[in-house]
Amino acid sequence: MTFLHAALLLAATTFAARAENPEVTFQSPPVRAHLVELFTSEGCSSCPPAEDWLRGLHANAGLWREVVPVAFHVDYWDNLGWKDRWASPLFTARQNDYGSAWKSRQIYTPCFVLNGREWRDRALPPVAGQPGVLTVRVKAGRITAQFAPAEAKAAAWEVWLAPLSGDVESDVKAGENCGRKLRHEFTALRLDHRAMQGAGAGFGADFDAASLRGAQALAAWVTEKGSLAPVQATGGWLKP
Repeated sequence: MTFLHAALLLAATTFAARAENPEVTFQSPPVRAHLVELFTSEGCSSCPPAEDWLRGLHANAGLWREVVPVAFHVDYWDNLGWKDRWASPLFTARQNDYGSAWKSRQIYTPCFVLNGREWRDRALPPVAGQPGVLTVRVKAGRITAQFAPAEAKAAAWEVWLAPLSGDVESDVKAGENCGRKLRHEFTALRLDHRAMQGAGAGFGADFDAASLRGAQALAAWVTEKGSLAPVQATGGWLKP
């Protein structure tokens, strides 16, 4: 192998590695960003309009800085004729945790959650409050999350990461949506969280970037330990 061939091979390998493990930085504004969660299922005939609304946030000028959307597909519809390939018992457990926090007798789809609260009117309020800045960096196979709270206080922070798929479609062959082509955006592929280490004005946590496999975007948010309500959120596209 000539020097030129070796150099070209190294460049191609480096380019491929960077394409697979993008180097990006997402940062929230000081003002609190909204975290919008949608609990949904391909097996539910009431869910497509809700997903259409969520997909519409793609064109929102405040996407990722003012509003961070995540669609969690639950699995409790899977035994009614159609198995949702995006569904996870982990996402169902998250909705159950919300139901318990709200003292709700049952969970349902579609269910919107805004900043940890059940949300029905789909009118986004103005962003308000300055809880601090959340920064997420993806580099060299690692995801580093850092939170700088606006006020130092005795709190234990946790950071949550949800890798998201981009615009995808499913041809539903059974169940309530039989015969329909459904489009999904901001669909959670996985959900992970870590306790953040630090004190005062700086806290951080690391993740393996392998968790981003198959993702087109990433949503991240910070909570106080033991709470589902986000304090700050950010996110963005992993690739142009």
